[in-house]
Amino acid sequence: MTEQERIVVEGRVKNALAQIRPYLQQDGGDVEYVDITPQGVVMVRLTGHCGSCPHALQTLKQGIETAIKRVIPEVKSVERV
Repeated sequence: MTEQERIVVEGRVKNALAQIRPYLQQDGGDVEYVDITPQGVVMVRLTGHCGSCPHALQTLKQGIETAIKRVIPEVKSVERV
């Protein structure tokens, strides 16, 4: 992924996270964009209740990752930092 492609994908990821964020906030959690690797791995930080929830991995993979990959095929996975 070139730097220009990364910038475009990053903007799309941030927009997708903005769409997901209200659902997380309803449960006292949130998600922050951290980075995207050249291989298309999005790095996020789960905060609030999501940061310590025993279901955080499920939220990350089945919720956040699935939603992002559905609209941004360049994203290969979403990982927690």
